[in-house]
Amino acid sequence: MKLPVYLDYHATTPVDPRVLEVMLPYFTETFGNPASSTHQWGWKAQEAVEEGRRRLAALIGASAREIVFTSGATESNNLAIRGCCESLPGIREEFRNRIVTSAIEHKSVLETCRRLEGAGFDVTFLPITREGLVDLDAARAAIDERTLLVSVMMANNEIGTLQPIRELAALAHAAGALMHTDAAQAAGKVPIDVNDLGIDLLSMTAHKMYGPKGCGALYVRRKLTLCPMIEGGGHERGIRSGTLNVPGIAGFGEAARIAKEDMADEAARMRALRDRLLQGLTSRLDGVRVNGSLEQRLPQNLHVSFDAVDSDALIVAVGDIAVSAGSACQSGKGGLSHVLQALYGDGAPHAAAVRFGLGRFTTEEEADYAVEKFSAVVRHLRPSAQPRPHAQVPS
Repeated sequence: MKLPVYLDYHATTPVDPRVLEVMLPYFTETFGNPASSTHQWGWKAQEAVEEGRRRLAALIGASAREIVFTSGATESNNLAIRGCCESLPGIREEFRNRIVTSAIEHKSVLETCRRLEGAGFDVTFLPITREGLVDLDAARAAIDERTLLVSVMMANNEIGTLQPIRELAALAHAAGALMHTDAAQAAGKVPIDVNDLGIDLLSMTAHKMYGPKGCGALYVRRKLTLCPMIEGGGHERGIRSGTLNVPGIAGFGEAARIAKEDMADEAARMRALRDRLLQGLTSRLDGVRVNGSLEQRLPQNLHVSFDAVDSDALIVAVGDIAVSAGSACQSGKGGLSHVLQALYGDGAPHAAAVRFGLGRFTTEEEADYAVEKFSAVVRHLRPSAQPRPHAQVPS
C-alpha cells in the first residue's frame, strides 16, 4: 500500500485515466473553438461539446438541449437561484418573493440566498431532523403560494445524507413554485431521473465524479427562462456566455458515461467498504457516533464523531490519511460546521467530527489502515480518565 492514503473524495476526485485520455486531443490536436462554424476545427470541437451534452443528459434522464455548461456547481447554483429570481416572466408574480432552502446547503446556495434576502426576498431556511434530513413538516408549512423557488441539495456534502427531493418537488409544484437541487455530490453516485423526481433545475460538477476541475453544468427544464449572470456572445442558448471549455466538457461527458455504466457495481463496493470501515472503528473504540442517517446516505460517505477528542488535533495527528473535519469549504475555519450546528443545535457533543470520503480507487487495505491509525490516535488523544460511552450507530 502506498502512503499517504486519500479518503477525501467528497472534496474532489482524481481524473480517471479513461477521462484524461478522451480530453487530451482537445488541448493540442482538435483545439478549435466550438463557436467557429466555418472550418473543421470548430466543427470537431462542437461535436465534442454536443457529445458531452448528450452523455450528461443521459446520466440524469434529461434531453441534451436541457444541459447548460458552466464553470462548476458554484456557478450553476448561482445561475439557478439568481436566474429564477431575476427573470421568469409568466412565473414570477409580484407576490412570489419567497425562496425556501435548507440550513445545511453548500455555501454557494446559502450565501446566494442571503444576498437575495438582503435585496428584499423572503428566505426560509428549513431545519433538519436528527437523521440529517430536511424536516418535511417544516417544508409543508413554509412552501405556499408566495414561494418562487425551493432549493435543497440532493446529497449533503458533509454528512452525506440523501434528501427527500421527490417530496419537496411535489410540495413546490403544488404551490406553483420551481424545484432546484444541488446534485454536485449525488450526480454519478446515485441514480437520478429529473422527470421522475420532478426537478426543474439541477447543478452538477465534473470534479466530483472523476472529471476535471473548472467544468460544470446546469440542467434547465425545457421552456424555463433564466436571466443570465454572464452576458456576452449568447453562448448556451443565451443563458451562459463565454467560450466553452471543450477539453473539460469532453472529459465531463466521459466521466458521466463511466459513472452511469458502473454506478450499481461501484455503489455496492463503496457501501461494503464503508461498512467495513465503520465496523472496524466501532469494534475498537467506544464513543463513536455516526452523524445522520446511515441508510439515507451516499454509499461513499461515512461521517462520524469521536467523543472527547478535539477535531483539529485528530486531523493533524492522523497525518498520512487525507480526511476532513467537514466540507472542503469549511476546512481550516475552525469551530462546529453549519451542518453539525443544524443537526445538533445547542446539544452538540464535545467530539471530533471526521468525514471519510471513499472513492473509486479506495482499497480494502487502505480502509483497514485507516481503522488501525484512527483507533490508535483516538486512544492517545483521549484523556485517560475520560469515561467513554458506548458506540452509537443509527439504523
